[in-house]
Amino acid sequence: MTEISRIEALLGDDVASLLTFQNPKVAKEHLHVPGPDWVERIFGPSDRSIPVMNSLQRLFGQTGRLAGTGYLSLLPVDQGIEHAGGASFAPNPIYFDSENIVRLAIEGGCNGVASTLGVLGSVARKYAHKIPFIVKINHNELLTCPNKFDQVMFANVQQAWDLGAAAVGATIYFGSDESTRQIVEVSEAFAMAHEMGMATVLWCYLRNSAFKVDGQDHHTSSDLTGQANHLGVTIQADLIKQKLPTQDGGYKALNKDGSYGKFSEKMYTDLNSEHPIDLTRYQVVNNYMGRMGLINSGGPSGKDDIAQAVKTAVINKRAGGIGLISGRKAFQKPMDEGVALLNAIQDVYLCQDVGVA
Repeated sequence: MTEISRIEALLGDDVASLLTFQNPKVAKEHLHVPGPDWVERIFGPSDRSIPVMNSLQRLFGQTGRLAGTGYLSLLPVDQGIEHAGGASFAPNPIYFDSENIVRLAIEGGCNGVASTLGVLGSVARKYAHKIPFIVKINHNELLTCPNKFDQVMFANVQQAWDLGAAAVGATIYFGSDESTRQIVEVSEAFAMAHEMGMATVLWCYLRNSAFKVDGQDHHTSSDLTGQANHLGVTIQADLIKQKLPTQDGGYKALNKDGSYGKFSEKMYTDLNSEHPIDLTRYQVVNNYMGRMGLINSGGPSGKDDIAQAVKTAVINKRAGGIGLISGRKAFQKPMDEGVALLNAIQDVYLCQDVGVA
């Protein structure tokens, strides 16, 4: 079976909608489309230093099946803190051993691995030169009772540099009561990372119970997540990680009385539609028309994981995104199955028959 035939089979009923979609609201010609020259083309004119560009080139060109393509496949495993170790690793306890996390990234053909200071530091001398490390420096822990939701610093930039990381990663819960403090903390950390020659990756997540309106959860609305992205690139994130959008109209739902944010009707008529590729392209648009790459998350593990991951990859690629970052779908199953899932994602970005819409 050819690559495109397998992709078509996995897309099932969505094949025509996703692979033949044309005439997006924002034309491809306005975008910075990923390609083999990505680091030089995008960051060459920027204020990023030569060491930062070297670190970015490590991510895009050092290792993995997508090396040299301008696309990224990343393995993120910080769920031991974010979702609790037992809850995350019970389906496959081998991943309590930090080395197996890095092994999965290498055997799965990833460009890099993102995890905690503890995980990556524990095996740094063995693996830091073999695959680029992204050290996640802040986390939300779920041991405080009652649970609270706040990203706090668990590590610092110097520690990431000391273990040979190519990049630091951080999360901001945009829209939360703590977001202003998080923005300041992460902005300062990213500035230091750039000074020390490392790249920066931002998990741009929304977090506020007010984003659930009339039974609709707008944490994954295209307009709100797009604005979170726009704030993220403002503090010089070199890559933005964002959840795949599922609908639009978050600003409208929250602004019924005129008290929340600002929006233009043209956001919904001229720049977006209900099609998932348009919804995701609006996220790309807010990354300076794709100048800063969008990587979408793979989502939780469940049934039909490979089909769901391939669908997400097709949407991201056709929207103008730069890759996928998938964790639970890969590590919450036997390693060979996790490798197969990561490879299936990468096949979408290697397939010339799946292009930017």
